Amino acid sequence: MVSAETTIADCLRLIEARYVAVPGLSLTGPELERLWRLDPVSCAALCEALIDIRYLRRTREGAYERERT
Repeated sequence: MVSAETTIADCLRLIEARYVAVPGLSLTGPELERLWRLDPVSCAALCEALIDIRYLRRTREGAYERERT
């Protein structure tokens, strides 16, 4: 899903779109890495960026879920 031409903004939009399309989605870091074919460092950085803007939150179990608004 992620190619050499994919930008960070593209990746963020893809992640956001999946969480919109699947309400209640809860994925671990390794699941996100496999789903979007990301390396662990890039995946963690993207997830942290989405946490910083309060789009995602991390559960006690370590999964990423959409922030409740």
